[in-house]
Amino acid sequence: MILCSGESLIDMVPEGASYRPLPGGAVYNTAIALGRMGADTGYLWPISRDSFGQTLLGPLAEAHVDTSLCPRSDRLTTLAFVTLTGGEARYSFYDEGSAGRMLTAEDLPQIPDRVSALFIGGISLVPDPCGAAIEALVERVRHRIPVMIDPNIRPFFIQNADAYRARLERLIAMADLVKLSGDDLEWLMPDLSHEAAAASILTKGPRVVFQTGGSAGARAHWSGEVISARAVRVEVADTIGAGDTFNAGVLAALDQAGVLSREGLARLTPEAIMAALSQGTRAAAITVSRPGANPPWAHELAALPA
Repeated sequence: MILCSGESLIDMVPEGASYRPLPGGAVYNTAIALGRMGADTGYLWPISRDSFGQTLLGPLAEAHVDTSLCPRSDRLTTLAFVTLTGGEARYSFYDEGSAGRMLTAEDLPQIPDRVSALFIGGISLVPDPCGAAIEALVERVRHRIPVMIDPNIRPFFIQNADAYRARLERLIAMADLVKLSGDDLEWLMPDLSHEAAAASILTKGPRVVFQTGGSAGARAHWSGEVISARAVRVEVADTIGAGDTFNAGVLAALDQAGVLSREGLARLTPEAIMAALSQGTRAAAITVSRPGANPPWAHELAALPA
């Protein structure tokens, strides 16, 4: 089972003069996408007992995502108000004292042996105590199972940039797979080109660094030659959940190829990486073609022309 641990929240998406509440959150979106693709998926994050918590649980159940590891909380659900500019999403978060924000390392459950990989990322890595809790989780399982991280950096959410950079340094060094967008790379290493920054991060410990660039497609930096996949051309509704869906496509493809394990990643081939890149970009293309974070189901992905 691929376990996704990180934020779930309610995206308040513009609809005319008002907002429509939609389940979201970077790691939550990846869990939904993995489940819809047919991967054995679990989710670990506190779920509020408020009405929004029930809203979050519905899509997880529909996608057959296991939520048995999720603590329940009387604290409120995080809200993210979305502003769309030219289809690009920007967020304002209401997160103080929320169910997820207050997760501590002591709240973490035992991780069962059937968990075969861990995915983390998003704003859940930034504040404490939840950021420290996720870091503790990675430290607990990384010697047994592979870890993928997508920091999905939101600069306006970061109050202490130095502390966050230090946390990312530690997490990236413990990760096997890292996904970074162009914006992420510019924030992490503003003096380097995207290519040079991704190559530099590869030297810090990961097996593969996935570099995404929207319409420019995606690239994988690893021990061999850089591997590239073109973006699938679609009419873009918005970009909400695109990177999250890409992550799911990559993880699902590696899992399907039988290489999503510590031993499997040690024998990665260019073909397996290319298949992961391709599935990631194809899945993301479906997500951006429709409003909100609405990842594809397996049959939709299979029906997309090559």
